[in-house]
Amino acid sequence: MKPRIVIPNVAPEAYEALVNLEKHNAKTSLSPSLKELIKIRASQLNGCAFCINMHTADARKYGETEKRIYLLSVWREADVYTEEEKAILALTEEITMISNHVSDEVYQNAARLFDDKYLAEIILVIITINAWNRLAISTGMRAV
Repeated sequence: MKPRIVIPNVAPEAYEALVNLEKHNAKTSLSPSLKELIKIRASQLNGCAFCINMHTADARKYGETEKRIYLLSVWREADVYTEEEKAILALTEEITMISNHVSDEVYQNAARLFDDKYLAEIILVIITINAWNRLAISTGMRAV
């Protein structure tokens, strides 16, 4: 592939804003492992090999099991995720595939399980990884 633009080099302030959002997300009450599951699932849906590679390695570092990582793309059929994790994964999918909108059913299920602050943190992690996926895919970043 022909080299593409390197966003941090040509738009450093915009890139830094995205980095700062990631830094904010790092301070939230979501566990590091849960954040990585969100990032992996969104990256799977978006087809971002660069981010899948990065976040599966990070998930292992935070203690996530191989089994749970492997089953993430079929989480509905796997009994290794909690009710809360399943609600978060459903929300991750609907926010990632936003052209289908976020259904009231998925949103209300998450709102029933989480307080407003925690739900906001979940949504911001989902939105952030989607931004990173789009940056990596559009600029041709490759998993190595």
